[in-house]
Amino acid sequence: MLSEQVYDQVRDAIMRGEVEPGQALKPQELATRYEVSLAVVREALVRLVGEGLAERLTNRGFAVPAFADRRWQEIIEARRTVEPAVLRLSVTRGDLEWETRVRAAGHRLARTPMYAPEEGTYYSAAWAEAHRMFHRTLLDGCGNPVLLETFDRMWVASEVARRWSVHPAHRVAEGEVVARHRELEEGVLGRDPEVAAGLLKGHLGETAALLTSGGVGGQHPEA
Repeated sequence: MLSEQVYDQVRDAIMRGEVEPGQALKPQELATRYEVSLAVVREALVRLVGEGLAERLTNRGFAVPAFADRRWQEIIEARRTVEPAVLRLSVTRGDLEWETRVRAAGHRLARTPMYAPEEGTYYSAAWAEAHRMFHRTLLDGCGNPVLLETFDRMWVASEVARRWSVHPAHRVAEGEVVARHRELEEGVLGRDPEVAAGLLKGHLGETAALLTSGGVGGQHPEA
């Protein structure tokens, strides 16, 4: 579908930071760029609004949501409230197949380079996807698709906020990132719901602390 193609292209541009927070998404310009109809573009933009990657402006079309420190703090507060609770369910309900998926996701994350010179100074696309899949796999043992959909939406919002909240030139050592996620993985597979939830909450808290102390020009958070 044409609308699917436009959606994918605009979404990727937003996630890569090619479109800045607050920047207008003009249907006519996008229709011309992608050589499609206005109806196709509007369908794609409405879908992006539903994901929280765009907002509809009264009588002014569409735009990427403006970034603010408060917005990031709201997102991280939501994640620190919801994700540990979902992880408790996942640890309690997850079966051997889930454990296997957690191990595989952790291995993939540890072995995927965080940066690729040809992709600029931000995280590589491959690492970003491995990171997302690791955190989602930790939670998918819960068996509740509604909770997992909530995670998906929060993750997208946090990725956009993360990109614009810190300077891409400041990098966290890859070994440190691997060690933090390995600790979380082992805690989860230890099958103690409270220990696992505590580790995840602390993991997310480190991200919030980095942003609070560093702000623009600080270190990359990697939760």
